[in-house]
Amino acid sequence: MSEVAIPPTLKIQAPPAELEREPLVLNERPPGWISDRITSVVEGKAPRWWWIGLSISVPLMVMLFCVLAYLISTGVGIYGNNQPIMWGWPIVNFVWWIGIGHAGTLISAILFLLRQKWRTAVNRAAEAMTIFAVMCAGIFPLIHIGRAWLGWWLFPIPNANSIWPQFRSPLMWDVFAVSTYFTVSLLFWYVGLVPDLAVMRDRSKTKIRKFLYGLFALGWTGSNRHWSNYEKAYLILAGLSTPLVLSVHSIVSLDFAVSQLPGWHTTIFPPYFVAGAVFSGFGMVLTLLIPLRRLCNLEEVITVRHIELMCKVTLAVGSIVGYAYGMEVFIAWYSGSPYEKFAFWNRAFGPYWWGYWTMIICNVVVPQFFWSKKVRTNMLVVWVLSIFVNIGMWFERFEIVITSLSREFLPSNWGYFIPTIWDILTFLGTFGLFFTLFLLFLRFLPMIAISEVKGVTPQADPHHPLGGAKPGGHH
Repeated sequence: MSEVAIPPTLKIQAPPAELEREPLVLNERPPGWISDRITSVVEGKAPRWWWIGLSISVPLMVMLFCVLAYLISTGVGIYGNNQPIMWGWPIVNFVWWIGIGHAGTLISAILFLLRQKWRTAVNRAAEAMTIFAVMCAGIFPLIHIGRAWLGWWLFPIPNANSIWPQFRSPLMWDVFAVSTYFTVSLLFWYVGLVPDLAVMRDRSKTKIRKFLYGLFALGWTGSNRHWSNYEKAYLILAGLSTPLVLSVHSIVSLDFAVSQLPGWHTTIFPPYFVAGAVFSGFGMVLTLLIPLRRLCNLEEVITVRHIELMCKVTLAVGSIVGYAYGMEVFIAWYSGSPYEKFAFWNRAFGPYWWGYWTMIICNVVVPQFFWSKKVRTNMLVVWVLSIFVNIGMWFERFEIVITSLSREFLPSNWGYFIPTIWDILTFLGTFGLFFTLFLLFLRFLPMIAISEVKGVTPQADPHHPLGGAKPGGHH
C-alpha cells in the first residue's frame, strides 16, 4: 500500500527560532529519573551542608526562645521602643516576614490559575517558605503587646470579665488576616503534598517511614477518582488563596493607613504593600533556590529558565514598588500639607537618610539589572541581587515605621530610635527558627512536586528517528 503524499500546505511548520523555549526539565528525562532525583535528598544520607546549616540554625532558634523567655519575664522595656517610637523593630520585622511569605502563595495559587507550567518546579519550596515565614511573623505582634499571656483576648470569645475584642483595632484585623492566611496556605501546601507522600510511602524501606508517609498520604492510590478529587480540592484552595494574597498585606498596610500620622495616612498603601510583599517574597525564593539547585543536584529540574522567569517577575513588581515611591513623594508635594511634605523630606534628608537611600538603591536601582539576559542567566549575580532585594525591603519597613514615628507634629515630641541587643537577637533568632524548619522540610519531604513536574516534562518520542522530543512538546 503506497503512502499518501501530504500537501506542503498541510505540513506542520516549525515555530520561529525566537519562540523556542527551553524544556521545563532538561535532557529528555524519563519519569523514573525525576522521582529518583527529587527523592534522593530525602532518602539518601543527610549531606554535610545540611548538618552545617542545622548546626547554625538550631542554636539561633534556641537563642530566640531564651530571649523570648527573658522578654516575658522582664517586659518590653528591654527593647528600644520608647516615646514617641512605640512601634520599633518588632513591627518592622513582623511586616517584613509577612512579606516574605507572599511569593509562595502567588506562585502556587495565582500562577496555577493562570496555567503557568513553570511554577511546578518551585511551588513546593516557596509554599513551605510561606508557612515558616508566617510563623516567624506571628511571634512579633504577640510579644509586642507586652502581656503576651493575654494574647488569647484577641480571639472573639467571651471571657470572665465580659471583655470582647475591639474589632475596630487594626491588631484584631491582623489576627484574623494572618491566621486565615496561615491556615489556607498550610492546607494548600498539604493537599499538594498528598500524591508525593504516597510516592515516598511506596519507596520507603523502613516500617516507621512507610507508616508515617502512608498515614499522611490518606490512602492515596493514584486512581482516577483520587486524581479527580485532588484536582478539584487543589483548584478550590487556589481560588481561596488568591484573594488572600491581596487581602493579607492590604490589611497589614491598613494598620498604618488608618492613622492620622503624616507618611502613613495614605490610600496608596494597600497596593503598594502588596507589590512590595511579592517583591521581597520572590527575592527570598531566589535566595533559597539558587544554592539548593546546586547542592541537591537539581539543575535539570530547577533550570535557568525558571530562575530567569522569577527574575522577570521580580523586575515587574520591583518597578511597581519604584513607581509607588515616586507617587508617595508626588502626592506629598501635591497635597500642600506641610506635615506630609516634611515627612518625606525627613525620610530622605533627616537623621535616617542612610536607611532611605539604602532602600532606594536596593529596591529601585538593583532590580533594573534584571533587564539584561546575561544578568538573569548568571546564577551568582542573581543570588547576590536577590539578597540586596531582601535587605532593601527590610529598610523600606524600617523607614515607614521608624522615620514617621520619630518626628511627628510637635518638635518637642521628636526622638531617635536605637535598637538594643535584645531587638537584634530576637530578629536573628527568627532566622534560626525559619532555617531550622526549612532544613527539616528539605530532609523529610520532597522539595519539588514530583507529580506536577512529570506532567510538564517533554517525553521522548519512540517513533522519532532520533528519539527526540515530540514536536511542540516543550513550547
